[in-house]
Amino acid sequence: MRDMPTVETIRPPEPRVYSGVNWEGLKTLYLREVRRFIKVGTQTLAAPVVTALLYMLVFVVAVGGGREVHGVAYGTFVAPGLIMMQILSNAFQNSSSSLLQAKFNGLMGDFMTPPLTPGEHVVGFGGGAATRGILVGTISLVAILPFARLPVAQPWAVLYFGLGAAFIMGFIGIMAGLWAEKFDHMAAVTNFVIMPMTFLSGTFYLVEQLPEPFRTFSHFNPIFYLIDGFRYGFIGTAEGNLAVGVAMTAVLTLGLGWACLWMFRVGYKIKT
Repeated sequence: MRDMPTVETIRPPEPRVYSGVNWEGLKTLYLREVRRFIKVGTQTLAAPVVTALLYMLVFVVAVGGGREVHGVAYGTFVAPGLIMMQILSNAFQNSSSSLLQAKFNGLMGDFMTPPLTPGEHVVGFGGGAATRGILVGTISLVAILPFARLPVAQPWAVLYFGLGAAFIMGFIGIMAGLWAEKFDHMAAVTNFVIMPMTFLSGTFYLVEQLPEPFRTFSHFNPIFYLIDGFRYGFIGTAEGNLAVGVAMTAVLTLGLGWACLWMFRVGYKIKT
């Protein structure tokens, strides 16, 4: 009679090993993130555009009047900041809500089980968030054009700061989504961190007009440099140091991307 295999000889099947990048899995995760916000386009695409137009109505018509800022009409000055606000908020909301909802519904295993590396998770979630931010920003730009003349003085700056802002806030959304344990935590990040930094960034005014200590704080606010650089791409004039903005955008994109990679690698609040 053939001997039965001992316990020591019975091993579970080895996991499938992928050499290089799992392109199919990465594409699937990215498309999942994109289709997720397109499916509710009225909420994720149309609503932000309406918000931007309302801001234009309030600040340009009711507040701006016929005055000029930096030698351009007030509407032209404000419009890039409004577009950047939509890029920032929507990129953050996409990645943060996706991860928080998965944790809340007990579905994080759906992301962790497939053979995806931490880097592929970061690229998939970050890329989906950046796509939503850029798409909403582009639609907002088209919607605002009839109400504000927007020349493009430096196209490279529009692309560089627009993409950089989308990825930065997408990565921050990943970090917030992994850190938060309930929706109150996410609301705290939005209301006490993101919103104050956005409204103290010179979107609707020159930061030099702010009283101290808010004027000094604004020059340490990374969102100020993102909006200022993005506006520079349209009107050709920057309020802050453009070189600092370019360097800061690159450092934040790489640094936050690495931080997200570390969080996925160690299973931060994922593996319990």
